[in-house]
Amino acid sequence: MGVWLVVLLLLSIVFIVYSTVRWKLHPFLALIFAAFLYGLLSKMRLADVVKSITDGFGGTVSSIGIVIVAGTIIGVFLEKSGGAFTMAESVLRVTGKKNVPLAMSIIGYIVSIPVFCDSGFVIISPLNKALTKRANLSLAATAIALSLGLYATHTMVPPTPGPVAAAGALGADLGLTILMGLIVSIPAIIVGWLFAVKFAARVHIDPEPELTEEEIEQKMKEAPSSSKAFLPIVVPIVLILLKSVSDFPTKPFGEGALKEFIGFIGHPVTALIIGVLIALSLPKKLVKDMLSMSGWVGKAVTQSGVIILITAAGGAFGKVLQNSGIANVIGQSLAAANLGMWLPFIIAAAIKTAQGSSTVAIITTSSLLAPLMDSLGFVSPLAKALTVVAIGAGSMVVSHANDSYFWVVTQFSKMDVKTGYKLQTLGTLLEGFTAAVTVWVISLFVI
Repeated sequence: MGVWLVVLLLLSIVFIVYSTVRWKLHPFLALIFAAFLYGLLSKMRLADVVKSITDGFGGTVSSIGIVIVAGTIIGVFLEKSGGAFTMAESVLRVTGKKNVPLAMSIIGYIVSIPVFCDSGFVIISPLNKALTKRANLSLAATAIALSLGLYATHTMVPPTPGPVAAAGALGADLGLTILMGLIVSIPAIIVGWLFAVKFAARVHIDPEPELTEEEIEQKMKEAPSSSKAFLPIVVPIVLILLKSVSDFPTKPFGEGALKEFIGFIGHPVTALIIGVLIALSLPKKLVKDMLSMSGWVGKAVTQSGVIILITAAGGAFGKVLQNSGIANVIGQSLAAANLGMWLPFIIAAAIKTAQGSSTVAIITTSSLLAPLMDSLGFVSPLAKALTVVAIGAGSMVVSHANDSYFWVVTQFSKMDVKTGYKLQTLGTLLEGFTAAVTVWVISLFVI
């Protein structure tokens, strides 16, 4: 029976990858079908199969649903208000007008914390082209710098949906996950930036900007100030980190009313809702249509709904795995293999490369690992947070033709497929591997 459960797990992964890639089946259905098939073929009681699926689905939605919606609303308001533009301009003032690749890496790193990387690339791309033309640089360098900057935080730093879902599935503290994600993503983004300026810059692509200098200036006039634009991102992160600090065994804020208050405002749901309230101040004039079902909020809710459903389906699949007893079957052998933090990275990288979506790779990998965490020795809060980041690092490897982000980057940057593989695919490989090495080194000292 034990061998059959392992074979069934491998067949489930193949089914998820093959059905989403070849049959174009929606990941939600692929994960739900996999959950039912695994439960039935593993000979679980019929009532337990259904209960596992509903418990896993409902538990996942309750833990991360509001966080994902709130994060997406913040992202849409940054996009529509022009806040992302003023953030980019402020970073450029620090790096210098000629250091456009560095500015794009930094702004991508910041913007992609609440905004999906593909949306972030589309938002920043017109400004990037204009600045690249002004600096007389190749679009290849600045576009890849922006792409890899966005990718680092998109895959490793909550409240982006993938890392939030993984943290929920593995029971990782969100504050610690943010902290570890920010630390690990710094070496990754540095390698991405160096790759852009030393390698991608050799490929010449004329920017041919879509916006004139006058149009950029007009957009800047209507946009919020850069300090105001940063607030919806910075405030929730600070609040969540504060809660994590308050939960330390040393009890730095004591055990009274202050700790309770910090626990309330630093809960991810509360922190992100506070971020949403701040984001509502970004438009020059807030009108009721923006808050309607067809307005900015409606767009954000629609975008996030799909991610929540896929994430919850991953939770359902994970719960079935957990209740099937597979952890007892393969946990010891995996632990004996002594792969450590390389295991989550390798699994996520394999799934990412096979089917294309980083979010699906993160959700699927975290669902597979959830029942195995104790057996692998990933039991401390720090170990769980690092596991989430290791999965995120794997979900970067690699972006190629089956990844929608690959096509966003190449089409908006006028790259052919060959150039896309040379720059985007190789860049994501280097960035993801750098992140994995960083996680592994940290794990040697803290786990």
